[in-house]
Amino acid sequence: MILVLGGAGYIGSHIVKRLVNDGQPVVVYDDLSQGHEEAIAGVPLVRAEIGDTPRLRQAIVDHGVESVIHFAAFCYVGESVDEPLRYYRNNVVGSVSVLEAMRAEGVKRIIFSSSAATYGIPKTVPIPETEPQQPINPYGRTKLMIEQVMADSDAAWGLRYTALRYFNAAGADVEGRLGEWHDPETHLIPLACYAALGTIPAFTIHGGDYDTPDGSCVRDFIHVDDLADAHVRALRRLESGAPSRSFNLGNGEGFSVRQVAEAVRRLSGKDFSIVTGPPRPGDPPVLVADASSARTELGWTPRHSDLDTIVRTSWRWLETHPRGYGA
Repeated sequence: MILVLGGAGYIGSHIVKRLVNDGQPVVVYDDLSQGHEEAIAGVPLVRAEIGDTPRLRQAIVDHGVESVIHFAAFCYVGESVDEPLRYYRNNVVGSVSVLEAMRAEGVKRIIFSSSAATYGIPKTVPIPETEPQQPINPYGRTKLMIEQVMADSDAAWGLRYTALRYFNAAGADVEGRLGEWHDPETHLIPLACYAALGTIPAFTIHGGDYDTPDGSCVRDFIHVDDLADAHVRALRRLESGAPSRSFNLGNGEGFSVRQVAEAVRRLSGKDFSIVTGPPRPGDPPVLVADASSARTELGWTPRHSDLDTIVRTSWRWLETHPRGYGA
């Protein structure tokens, strides 16, 4: 049995769908503070917080858990700058609770949702896994701390882990059954889609004078279904007895925020206002992945991560679900 922490959230629900389609037994553990029960219909759900170690232990025992996939972290850079203690409490202390429960019940495999934010402002682009990790915001620091805690746990009691450092997860289920919906929404592509729908008056580019071709930040976007495939492959690798390690997950190609907004304009067929606002604290100018290790060691190749497919699937989902699940 696979325990998916935060499995009712955006990325987690896509991984749950993939695991179920593959015939894998899954149980979701989620407090539903940011997730949606409708996204995991038919999958067993334990509704609880990751900081509740006794509940985690009981879930592991009740469901015969052998592996854990961990998505139950807060993930907004700007919010982490404003509310750092909230991020350290949930992301770091909560993850220690997860590892304590795993150790107590003899579970020794975990796939962890890490982040490119652990690199900070990189000196090498595309960024390899060997790039020094020097995060510049509390969110990135919490992710790096969890990676370090897992490494120490591996040395101490044989935990085997894979840390998957995402770049920018984006898009929606290619079959149209799942998608991205947050309240409030802060992610780039959904906000551009909402501007196209007229839900918000304009799309705001945060910062216009970065050292990039058009002055806006450049990011590497990876389709959420390709992320799901990478998680399945990473779990199989651990099940085969492979050692702990980290992998970048990205497309290896960067697009500026302005390029993405223009792609939403083109593919939606809707014109909307694009304005430039002040930069957000903690935003590096450029993040692009060198994901060659994942391609080589996991046999992973992104199939849906061209910009048009990402934007098209996002637009299709949000046009038909403008207020989220059930709307």
